[in-house]
Amino acid sequence: MSTPLPNEYAPLQANYVQIASNRGDIVKLLNKLKDDTYEFLTQIPRGKASFAYAEGKWTVKQVISHLIDSERIFAYRLLCFSRGERTELPSFDQDQYVFAIDAESRSIKSLADEFKATREANMYLYESLTPEQLTLTGSANGYFMTVNGLLYVIAGHEIHHLGILRDRYL
Repeated sequence: MSTPLPNEYAPLQANYVQIASNRGDIVKLLNKLKDDTYEFLTQIPRGKASFAYAEGKWTVKQVISHLIDSERIFAYRLLCFSRGERTELPSFDQDQYVFAIDAESRSIKSLADEFKATREANMYLYESLTPEQLTLTGSANGYFMTVNGLLYVIAGHEIHHLGILRDRYL
């Protein structure tokens, strides 16, 4: 696996790919992030759980629910592409997804547990990919991307949001 080329992911995901690049094997990084992210999330003080750094911004719990939803959506896309799916996959409105669940009624620990369990399940898929599958492409949200590109997007997206949590919320 190597850093994907710009034609392997959507232009709006370039920052995520850049963030995840030069960090070693991407699948090992995703596995390490599973534990690091869980540890970070479970250390967030309860008093910050429903905090939003500005009006109209998500709360800490909503950011975590977004990470869970995005993990599932990106992993589904990766599964489809790695199996040769040719149907255009839909986009998703992240705000609609965040506001469709009641993250505020849950504990951070519960959300962190769900994130970790979701990633643990997805790791079986990520670790099973063959070199040939990494090169397979599919289309989602009007953009073609490779399986390899999606791995980098998943990792970079997570790192991006953890940085925002650290810098603006905590």
